Amino acid sequence: MTGSGGTWCCEWELADSSPPRGVTPSAGSRTARVLVRLHGDPLGYLTLPSAEAAPEALLPLAEAAFGERIAAHLAEEGLVASRPYPAAGAGCPNRVDGAELVTVVVCTRGRAGQLAGCLGRLRELTYPRLEILVVDNAPSDDSTRRVVDAVAAADPRFRYVVEPRPGLSRARNRGLVEARGRWLAYTDDDVSVDPRWVDGLVRGFRQSPDVGCVTGLVATAEISGAAEEYFDARAASWSTRCEPQLFALGGAAADDPLFPYSPGVFGTGADMAFDREHLLALGGFDEALGAGTLTRGGEDLDIFVRVLRAGRAIAYSPAALVWHHHRADDAGLLRQMFGYGTGLSAFMTKCLLQAGTRREVLVRVPLGLRRMTAIRSTTEERLTEATAAPRGAMLQELLGLLAGPVLYLRARRAARVAPGGGR
Repeated sequence: MTGSGGTWCCEWELADSSPPRGVTPSAGSRTARVLVRLHGDPLGYLTLPSAEAAPEALLPLAEAAFGERIAAHLAEEGLVASRPYPAAGAGCPNRVDGAELVTVVVCTRGRAGQLAGCLGRLRELTYPRLEILVVDNAPSDDSTRRVVDAVAAADPRFRYVVEPRPGLSRARNRGLVEARGRWLAYTDDDVSVDPRWVDGLVRGFRQSPDVGCVTGLVATAEISGAAEEYFDARAASWSTRCEPQLFALGGAAADDPLFPYSPGVFGTGADMAFDREHLLALGGFDEALGAGTLTRGGEDLDIFVRVLRAGRAIAYSPAALVWHHHRADDAGLLRQMFGYGTGLSAFMTKCLLQAGTRREVLVRVPLGLRRMTAIRSTTEERLTEATAAPRGAMLQELLGLLAGPVLYLRARRAARVAPGGGR
């Protein structure tokens, strides 16, 4: 447990008298971090002692913290703000029709036990027109097939697919080829999706006709130790934002000098969806990047930047909510931080090898280095006083940054892709 006794990560619906609920039980945690929602829309977080996380205590705190957003949401539906808060009306922005088929792709490798929990949550998705593909990446046995077959026997929306070549990008590209839906949503086997996750993604696509990609809120599922607390603090850029946002070249976000080469600002690969035809036109994911390759990451940032540079927008839709289970042990965290470093510098190396992006990246390098230093400081500020960062976390990320360029060159040769290519 953390020095503070652990943090229970949970959610509470403002228009429901039920108590907060979490993906994992509170298990005696001293602190509760409550994601407050109204008709499914995430409004923001409240942190308080677990013993006080009851509706009667949360209600005045939520009204004080999120009063303007509550009023705006209800006004959009034509409802009056009053206690008790009314149920969602016909005009609720989170009500989307299910006219278009959506394909959900879960890529997995050798984690059948964890996958079972992920698939259980996917079965609870409410969107009416779904197919769910589980891509088994370079399997060494039939354990994943057996898990998927058991689920598919009870739910025909599920389908098992094999990608024999190792690598997350290759598995995602296999899902792209096999998919039939207009929209293609990706998540990971260490994620628990919200029942209305797909509805939130579809809502994102309808923000603007030029949206080619939608990302969502990736909330922390549990904080029971120092490794999880550190990663939670490190991942705040995509795990705490509850305001919708639209990213496009020349848009408001372009005021950031690092844009669009801004890791974390768009979201993460655990919660992203694409216009399938557009993703096919881009050539899919770069198979020299991502988990299961020498570079270990960077494929999500790469595809986000390619979507933007192709003239399409990225919509960040917090209502597309998933809960992420972080690495609970120091060894797993350190491997992940090394992979964050290698993935980022591998992606930057790819950009430096391309004439169209070389200058854009070079002029941003000094600012990027300063931003990384700031991330270290803000991460440490978010940690509780009783919890120290796991020893070597920042060092592993730095070592990964140094190793990434060489690893990308080796991975690109192995994948036989051109510097600017997708696959």
